[in-house]
Amino acid sequence: MAKYKSSKNNRILNLYTSLCEGKVINKSQEAKRFGVDGRSIQRDIDDIRAFLDEQRTGDSADNRTIEYDRSKKGFVMAGEEGSLMSNSEILAVSKILLASRAFTKREIGGILRKMIGGCVPLKNMQLVRELLSNERFHYVELRHKSVIQDKLWELGTGIREHNLIEITYVRGEHADETVTRLIEPVAILFSEYYFYLNAFIVERGTDRSSVHKYDYPAVFRIDRIKTFRKTGEKFRVSYADRFEEGEFRKRIQFMYAGELMKIQLKYYGENPEPVLDRLPTAQIISQKDHEYTISAEVYGKGIVMWLLSQGSRIEVIRPESLRQEMKRRAEEIVDLYN
Repeated sequence: MAKYKSSKNNRILNLYTSLCEGKVINKSQEAKRFGVDGRSIQRDIDDIRAFLDEQRTGDSADNRTIEYDRSKKGFVMAGEEGSLMSNSEILAVSKILLASRAFTKREIGGILRKMIGGCVPLKNMQLVRELLSNERFHYVELRHKSVIQDKLWELGTGIREHNLIEITYVRGEHADETVTRLIEPVAILFSEYYFYLNAFIVERGTDRSSVHKYDYPAVFRIDRIKTFRKTGEKFRVSYADRFEEGEFRKRIQFMYAGELMKIQLKYYGENPEPVLDRLPTAQIISQKDHEYTISAEVYGKGIVMWLLSQGSRIEVIRPESLRQEMKRRAEEIVDLYN
């Protein structure tokens, strides 16, 4: 009896794996392969169906079923496992990862292998690999070539545990230009090819007390953090004063930190969607023909870089300091071409 049960279990697992791989189960062929009659194979298929029915109970998104396909003269698995990403989801996420260029070629290869192996239905793995193969082959990693995955986790742990951290940071483009900072890490963000650490710079008072150097967090490119260590001290953050990276991201451009600034600008064009998408805090104040007056809140001067990329489609109205900054930059560009 035990021998038959073991044989039956192996047979069911074999059939289940074949169905997951997208293969067709022909009763007579499988009966011959396993040395049993067709009724045994039918009972095996019924057991697999019962298992899938159990998987669909509760809130499970698993919608797999075993169906008979007359054109293929056999049983096939239809639907998708709820815990797995769909074909379009895994393809979209993989394309975004490749376009981000956030990891070294070795890192991105490992990440994609694990994603495809762990998230893609077996029957679709080869197709997904083929759709991504050309882009993976031509993937160009960033010049810094730093492996940052361990840094991300350790810094993330520091944020969660409120650890006061000392970092050595490459401030400029040259590796020998480093500064040491004592920081309170509050968030990790990704933008424009790089991962960034948001942190309040801490200065020591004469009585060894700690104070923030600025009212807003500084932004450090994580690949430029050469060393970091826990000081053994903790910092306290009240719930009301906690840093909300989602709100910060809405107001910062190109990860240039600075004070919060309210701006107003005019957009000349038929559709202000590019402005509204780029500046999540943007609101249309008024509209006249193809002229939109828009207000927004932004941190720092990174907004200048984006405004310059818009050319004559955008005019800064206020603050006056930003308007004059744009005018000065425009004059410098004209001088270059003169």
